[in-house]
Amino acid sequence: MRYFITLSYDGARYHGWQIQPNGISVQEVLNKALTTLLREPIEVTGAGRTDAGVNASMMVAHFDTSKDMADEEERRQLCYRLNKLVPPDVAIQKIQQVSDDMHARFSATSRTYHYYVITEKSPFEPYAYRFPQPLDFDKMNEAAKILFEYTDFTSFSKLHTDVKTNNCKIMEAHWDKVSPIKWCFTIKADRFLRNMVRAIVGTLIDVGRGTLTLDDFRKVIENKDRCSAGTSVPGNALFLADVTY
Repeated sequence: MRYFITLSYDGARYHGWQIQPNGISVQEVLNKALTTLLREPIEVTGAGRTDAGVNASMMVAHFDTSKDMADEEERRQLCYRLNKLVPPDVAIQKIQQVSDDMHARFSATSRTYHYYVITEKSPFEPYAYRFPQPLDFDKMNEAAKILFEYTDFTSFSKLHTDVKTNNCKIMEAHWDKVSPIKWCFTIKADRFLRNMVRAIVGTLIDVGRGTLTLDDFRKVIENKDRCSAGTSVPGNALFLADVTY
């Protein structure tokens, strides 16, 4: 039987989603908790692989088990017991039964990320990137629209990854003001490359502070060279916000 599990987590103390040899991961925490409760080896597969320190307000993963949990109340009880077993920085929202051919990663049609930038000191800085210099967010939104013209985002990808293609279809990309000192960058695509969102945000910030023109931003994409793009921004302000199927 295959089940989807929807969860959220604060990524501050994790070495990303995927199991790592040198530190704790969210996947490892879930595997251990589910294995304990279901009394059989369980391995979860996530919709994506968030990097170290990156958060998720919504992550979806699947797992297979011999247990038949067709009853909704049984799944609700498992969810309740999981929340008692996992650390406070991981929260399970729901568990649902799906067909055996559904895959948390490959069946997903889109993923949405949010990145938060603040322009002044705030007590909530652990979940935002403070950039003290003035930023032209109108210009950054103009640059974000350029992303729709391209599909190859090699310039924003971490080097030496094992993906077969660097092509992505971006469906949404814009900056919105959410408070007097806080802005949110929303980006939605069918898939993302490693470090892609943080590299895009870093390059858009270069546009916003005037060190890159809109033409320069276009050339960064066309160069297909990571060295052409801006510095990756910190992961603590990045959230996986939605996954659709």
